[in-house]
Amino acid sequence: MNQVVEPSTFDPTVVDPVSQTFSQRHRRALLLCASLSTLLGLGVFASYWWNLGRYLEETDDAYVRADWVAVSPRVAGYVAQVLVEDNQAVKAGDLLVCIDGRDFTERRNSAQAQLQQAQAAANAQQATLQTLDARMSEQQQRIAQAQAALHSSEAESRRAQLDYVRYRDLVAQHVATAQRLEAASADRARAQSTVVAGRAQVARQQAQLQVLQALRRQAQARTLEQQARIDEAQANLALARNALKDTEIRAPFDGIVGQRKVRRQQYVIAGLPLLAVVPVEQAYVIANYKETQLQHMLPGQSVDIAVDSFTGQHWHGQVESIAPGSGAVFALLPPDNATGNFTKVVQRFAVKIRLAPEGDKAPRILPGMSVIATVDTRSGARQEHIHGG
Repeated sequence: MNQVVEPSTFDPTVVDPVSQTFSQRHRRALLLCASLSTLLGLGVFASYWWNLGRYLEETDDAYVRADWVAVSPRVAGYVAQVLVEDNQAVKAGDLLVCIDGRDFTERRNSAQAQLQQAQAAANAQQATLQTLDARMSEQQQRIAQAQAALHSSEAESRRAQLDYVRYRDLVAQHVATAQRLEAASADRARAQSTVVAGRAQVARQQAQLQVLQALRRQAQARTLEQQARIDEAQANLALARNALKDTEIRAPFDGIVGQRKVRRQQYVIAGLPLLAVVPVEQAYVIANYKETQLQHMLPGQSVDIAVDSFTGQHWHGQVESIAPGSGAVFALLPPDNATGNFTKVVQRFAVKIRLAPEGDKAPRILPGMSVIATVDTRSGARQEHIHGG
């Protein structure tokens, strides 16, 4: 037997009181949790900013630098060998380029021959000087001998004079004969002439000594001249040896070879850049901070460095120094704000950051890479606070 079922009537506007109470409680709990989370996040952020964030000075105007050098020859010539390749690692003192040294070798040999010639001439002149010294010593002996003979003749002259006077008195007294007086007179004349000859001989020997002394002074002057020629030859030999040594171009320090322009059989001149040696291991960062960021920045503060080439990796460093002037001061054409209209522009100062060693596993930072440098200036802020800043 079929029964008639009446359709149920449902009014959507009618809300179940139990469901409404649960929804309100759930909504309030979610709102409370969201409020607490927001307050907690704000508190954490405020704490981070107050303790650290306000002291961090960051800039993306920063790049890796290195004090690389362009290697140039000191002498001109044809390149005989190029011993390095592009991007090759080298050590200090490694041979990079060889210039043909045949001409420089011959110049060195010529300088050595000139030095030997000058030394031989100086030795000969020294022998001449020694000979003159010996002759002067002999001449002094001759002078002494002549003076002794003169003294003897003078003594004989005095004796002959006394004999003459004695016989003259005896003849006047008719004790001696006139013939004996004549003999005494002749002896006196001979003695006097002997004295004159002795004096002339002494003067002659002394004049000869003066000639030898003049010759010795000339020889001594020539010796000094020969010594000057030796010094000049030694200097020329040193220059020739240096030029020969400079045909071997070596690495000034450890680094990587770059910009290799030199090729074998190329003619190079002094000062022409051949290649560059970049000391990658001594790289540092130059960060250009705004002048408003330098208030608490001091050398020695720690720096966090993020390199654009290596996402997610960070390096550490320290502030080494701050430039003594802004980039505009050292520009080729510095601005002159005293002319025309004036617009204030915040200036930037270069800050040098020394990288801390990161070990062999860390990627190598190359000069020219862009980085983001963040300096922790808390030490500078505390120091200013201690001094009442």
